[in-house]
Amino acid sequence: MDQILTGRVAFLTGASGGLGEHFARLLSRNGAAVAITARRVDKIEALAAELNAAGGRAIAFALDVADAHAIAPALDRAAAELGTIDILVNNAGVGGEGMALDLTIEEFDTTFNVNVRATYFAAREAAARMIAAKVEGRIINIASIASHTVLPGLSAYCGSKAAVAMLTKSLAREWARKGIAVNALCPGYIETGINDFWWPTEGGQKQLKGFPRRRLMDAEDLDAAFLMLAGPAARAITGSVFTVDDGQSLPGGG
Repeated sequence: MDQILTGRVAFLTGASGGLGEHFARLLSRNGAAVAITARRVDKIEALAAELNAAGGRAIAFALDVADAHAIAPALDRAAAELGTIDILVNNAGVGGEGMALDLTIEEFDTTFNVNVRATYFAAREAAARMIAAKVEGRIINIASIASHTVLPGLSAYCGSKAAVAMLTKSLAREWARKGIAVNALCPGYIETGINDFWWPTEGGQKQLKGFPRRRLMDAEDLDAAFLMLAGPAARAITGSVFTVDDGQSLPGGG
């Protein structure tokens, strides 16, 4: 599947680590030029340098998606340097951890601002530019198994990811005749810098034993589905919410 994205230009949010960093490498390895954005500029600049040294074409610059007004100028800057954006990956997200009785209003708002509001406006601004350029666009919203599975202590996060799943369907319907495929990818638990502290603990080990296969996923397990949604194969796939979770959301673990 190498180089299936040659000639395409991708824009990623939240690419300073975890899945965003992984997806940036995957897109570049498959031929896409990549605009890498996040708040941690040092991380994304190092990643862009790595991709360019490997023969790719990448740029990096700061973007805080919680500031919805900053999204359109960021897309314009990326297009000016790399060409028309035809792949958007809405990857930026926050956890929203906390029991409902303990979560502050500010923490709730942050969760929805980043996970939902930013996804909506990034998709809208990218779609407007794709439609104006008459390109066959791809928008991939990174959701979670939390969009359809209750994760204890994560009510705000679950609500935000459920909203992302429905936004995906609604926007796909709205732009269906414009040649833009809008889909969501719902990963299961993957060890990243955000959660690596948890799995060695007693609670983390108990959670692992509740998964049908008693293991975490690897980021690479998402590659085939992600490339399908980013590339030519998504020509007839839009409004779909794909779960890739190693069976973690299946009932009856233990």
